[in-house]
Amino acid sequence: MAAARKPVVEVRRSERRRRTVSAYREGERVVVLIPSQFSRAEESEWVSKMLARLAARDQRSQRSDADLEVRARQLACRYLPEFGAVAVPATVRWVGNQNGRWGSCTPADRTIRLSERVREMPGWVGDYVLLHELVHLIVPSHNARFWALVGRYPRTERARGYLEGIAAAEHARAE
Repeated sequence: MAAARKPVVEVRRSERRRRTVSAYREGERVVVLIPSQFSRAEESEWVSKMLARLAARDQRSQRSDADLEVRARQLACRYLPEFGAVAVPATVRWVGNQNGRWGSCTPADRTIRLSERVREMPGWVGDYVLLHELVHLIVPSHNARFWALVGRYPRTERARGYLEGIAAAEHARAE
């Protein structure tokens, strides 16, 4: 098995940056933006961290429908074990035509669809969206029982806040 080629990294120091570090791909190169006051050791540490984050994001974006189906089964077993097969969808897949919602569920045919936009988000956010839709297989509406089942996921509030932040940013850009 061939080792992955290490990318060319360009570090850009900024006088305006105080604490934040970010990275993005620019063609074959990775650009890492850091505060100008960082030492060489801090620079090296942050370059490594940001390369790992980009690699993790790349891994997430390559998740297939089959990977999503496996994850749905894992989440159902972990958070909804007493419902057995009722909490397992017939199909679960990524779709590119959901721009106004993160996911959808059709309980009648037991299908779940997640927006491609969720694919790029941290795994714990994707897990929340997927579990939310799995719970719709049990409780179709957003009533108290529904939210109690969704609340079994320990990062529910954090994931909801993350999604609300993304939605607010998208709304602000549209104005």
